[in-house]
Amino acid sequence: MKFVDEAVIVVHGGNGGDGALSFRREKFVPRGGPDGGDGGRGGSVYLVGDAGLNTLADFRYTRRFEGMHGARGGGRNCTGHAGADRRVPVPLGTIVTDVESGDLIGEVTQAAQELLVAHGGQGGVGNTRFKSSINRTPTRIIPGGVGEERSIRLELQLLADVGLVGLPNAGKSTLLRALSDARPKIADYPFTTLYPQLGVVRVEAHRSFVMTDIPGLIEGAHRGVGLGIQFLRHISRTRILLHLVDIGPLAGDPVDGVNTVNRELAEFDPELPQRERWLVLNKIDLLTADDRATQRRLLEETLAWKGPVFLVSGATGEGCVALARALMARLETGPVTSDE
Repeated sequence: MKFVDEAVIVVHGGNGGDGALSFRREKFVPRGGPDGGDGGRGGSVYLVGDAGLNTLADFRYTRRFEGMHGARGGGRNCTGHAGADRRVPVPLGTIVTDVESGDLIGEVTQAAQELLVAHGGQGGVGNTRFKSSINRTPTRIIPGGVGEERSIRLELQLLADVGLVGLPNAGKSTLLRALSDARPKIADYPFTTLYPQLGVVRVEAHRSFVMTDIPGLIEGAHRGVGLGIQFLRHISRTRILLHLVDIGPLAGDPVDGVNTVNRELAEFDPELPQRERWLVLNKIDLLTADDRATQRRLLEETLAWKGPVFLVSGATGEGCVALARALMARLETGPVTSDE
């Protein structure tokens, strides 16, 4: 399924049913009086959080959602049936705004959470309600109200505990595959990952967290170069950023690569570089123990890095268990230190 993280849809609450104009007519009951019932209310439209969705692709073709209309009132003071509400499933992390005004309507961040986006119309009033001592045969009714209609914009910001950032081919998809149940496409060319991938990292029974892989950032990403700008918004909700760096023998200058990603994060959102970030040095299976230590020392000293540093190989799985356990401990309790 193609990844879609923005959509514009139209929502329309159902119209309320009209009130009834009716008079009691029974044999041997002269001047029975009014007995027109009220109309039923129209159905409203709600967005409902669905943990099983992670894209807005379902809205590519179906873009209009309506509540059911309320039924008209009937004789014998019968009230019309209320229209059924329409509940539209959306992924967790969906931000909803009004297209015309730009106002924020709300956010859907929890499973089964409901967000009202279009009110149904009020039910009409039957002529029974207008009966009085001076008006025994009222002919007045109130028609049902028109349901609210508006265009709304849905914007998805994926909800993940940990976000992977780095240059293309740093090994983010390989690491995500090694750590989680996600199966992203992997190939030896830039921009293999065309859209964010979510995976659940299960450390042990009842202990897990969600990780997302953001397509690789390149210089100028904040201006729309490459693919990263389209998906940087998805790391704004993550608690921890893993900055993945390729330290293999064929990679470029790792320090320059880290600085490039830092600049793009800062240009997109000045607060992102201040987010808790761990340095993860990948592809250590291609280096000797001495070369690994040298690369680590170079990065820590040149960048004046004070945060955690982990050495891993997404290809062989080396170091991945320690990284996952450290992340789980951090998410559950507090800060952790680098692996040794």
